[in-house]
Amino acid sequence: MKVTVIQQDIAWKDIPTNIKRLERLVASAERSDLYLFPEMCSTGFCMQPEGVAEEAEGATVQAMKRLAVEYDAAMAVPVMTHENGSYYNRMYFITPEGVMGKYDKHNLFEYSGEDKVFVPGEGKVIWEWRGIRIRPAICYDLRFPVFLYNRAEYDLLLIAANFPDSRLLAWDTLVRARAIENICYVAASNRVGADEFGTYKGHSVILNPYGMTLSKCRSRRQGSATAELDDEMIAKMRVMAQLNK
Repeated sequence: MKVTVIQQDIAWKDIPTNIKRLERLVASAERSDLYLFPEMCSTGFCMQPEGVAEEAEGATVQAMKRLAVEYDAAMAVPVMTHENGSYYNRMYFITPEGVMGKYDKHNLFEYSGEDKVFVPGEGKVIWEWRGIRIRPAICYDLRFPVFLYNRAEYDLLLIAANFPDSRLLAWDTLVRARAIENICYVAASNRVGADEFGTYKGHSVILNPYGMTLSKCRSRRQGSATAELDDEMIAKMRVMAQLNK
C-alpha cells in the first residue's frame, strides 16, 4: 500500500481556503492509497470553536469524500467537529464508500486549555484498509507510549499534529520511538506556517518499523511525502509484534 503525508500551511479559521489548499496538495502529490493531513487541517489548532467548528461530516468531510472517490483512496482528515452540543478534535477516515470510521483525540493538551473545550475520545481505534491495520492518533497522543502500545493489533500508526518549532526535537524523537517500540510503520503529518501558538517547520515523515526514514517533507514548506509499505516486512513485523505482546 502507498501512503502520503500532506504538509499544509493552515489558514487561521478559514475553512474554504483550507479546503482549496488540501485539494491542490492532494492533486500535486504522488498517487496513493491513503492520504494523511495535519491536526485541525481546516481551521488551525483553535481553542475558540464557537462559530468555527464544523458540523459532523461538514464541508471538509464532504470535500474529502469527493477526493476519496476521485483518487480511489482513503483520506485521514482531522477536523474540529461540533456534534450534539459538544466539540471534538476528530479524525475522520474516509474511503470511496464514505466515512468508514472516526477517532476523537483521547489525550487533550491541557497546556493550551484543550481539555476545557473539547470532549476526549474513549480510546483505542483500529481501522483496516486494503489489508493494512491502522491506528490513528492526534498530536499530544504521541507523548503517551502506553496508550499507543501495539499488542500485535496494527501495522501503521497515523499521527496528525500541530507541533510547533519549540518542541520540534520532541516531535522528531517521539515519532521515531513510536515506530521502533511498536514495530510498525509510522506516517506523521505536521503543519507549517504560523498561528497564535507559534511557528511550524513541519518535519512530516514516513518511517519503517526500524525507525528508518522512508520519505519526508521539506522543512518549512507545503508539500507531501510518499512511501510504499512493504508487504513482506509487514508480515515479518506482525510475527515479531505477536512475540512481544
